[in-house]
Amino acid sequence: MKIKRLVLGGVLTGCLLAGSSLGSCMELSMETAVELALKNNPDVLITQLGEETAKASLRQARGRNSFSWKAGSTFSRAESDGKDWENGNSNKLSVSLPLYSGGANQNDIKSGELGVDIARLQTGRKWETTRLAVIQAYYDTLEAQKKIAVYQDTVDKYQQHLTNVEQLYGAGSKAKIDVLRSQVELSNAQQELIKGKNTYDNNLSTLRSLIYTESSEPLVLTDDFAYLPFEGGVDDCLTYAMENRKDLLADGYKLQQKELAVSTARADYAPTVDLSLGAGWSKQVLPDGDNHEYSASIGVSWNIFDSGITQGKVDAAQAELAIARATLARDRNDVNLAVRKDYNSMREAEERFSSTQAAVKQAEEDFFIAREKYRAGEGIMLDIIDAQEALSTARHNYISAQYDYARYKAALESDMGMSVEYARQ
Repeated sequence: MKIKRLVLGGVLTGCLLAGSSLGSCMELSMETAVELALKNNPDVLITQLGEETAKASLRQARGRNSFSWKAGSTFSRAESDGKDWENGNSNKLSVSLPLYSGGANQNDIKSGELGVDIARLQTGRKWETTRLAVIQAYYDTLEAQKKIAVYQDTVDKYQQHLTNVEQLYGAGSKAKIDVLRSQVELSNAQQELIKGKNTYDNNLSTLRSLIYTESSEPLVLTDDFAYLPFEGGVDDCLTYAMENRKDLLADGYKLQQKELAVSTARADYAPTVDLSLGAGWSKQVLPDGDNHEYSASIGVSWNIFDSGITQGKVDAAQAELAIARATLARDRNDVNLAVRKDYNSMREAEERFSSTQAAVKQAEEDFFIAREKYRAGEGIMLDIIDAQEALSTARHNYISAQYDYARYKAALESDMGMSVEYARQ
């Protein structure tokens, strides 16, 4: 029941921030936001279309290593020695098949198959990074919304304090300087509230841009932070990441492609062998028993000397292979660093929101004491200001720690390469 009240409170607060009634607000859960982003985001569509491009390249590679049929027809009209014009035509049908290419055609097919796998991995990785961006924007918006409540509470407390000081000043028990200082602190708190509302609006706009919704109605976020412990140590996370990060797997496939490219470049040193079959006839559309010819041939071609062109191709392919190896090593190091940093940050945030929860209670008690002492004439203005500032800071720290944990946990899951389906569990 408490959770339902919290969610309903968030819905009402969101509608009030948007300046709309509850009935005109669109409720948005985190799962729905992720699904909308995966469905509507053009970046996801672009990576998916890349799969179709890779499949088309594979079909071309397979076609180059298979039968090739050609048909042709020539029509002629000629006059000889003053005689009447004579019409003629010739027709030819041929088929060819590469028998040996030094492994070049086979390498192209293998490279095309790897290209399809790479495109699929890139799409999967785009899903993961899009999911992370949505989750972070969702939590950013929730955090800003919670902090607005803290800013508003600070404004209300300073307003109440100003009213009390004005009454005490009117009774002659407080100096004018206390009234002026209270007015300044109230103005400062109002400025922070205005900034907080702007941060909320900007974060909500970022979330809208990620999910690409055409609706202009206000969004109300129905999910909230819930502490879910993360099991496992950093070494477990690193092992999982090295085995499952889709971009690292794609780097490995690209490395294999470059190895095939070196072999393909060296294939130009070898001969090529092709089989050709043909049939031809003339003076009629279809061949008959007396006017046709058939042919069969095996052609061998060997480029004995090309002024270093083939060697240049081999050298270039080997350089690309070295780049692919270095890229894989660099990306593995980047993943290692990202996992360690986000894991450590997640654990730090986890410790912070456990400790700041107690700090909030202590700050609330401190503020209550400072306020009552001032009302009784035993305290000074500085006590009120310090206590209020400490209370606001404690509340902001508590809110930030919770959402920092949630964001770093989501980032760590993305660093590890957890699939969208797995991470939702």
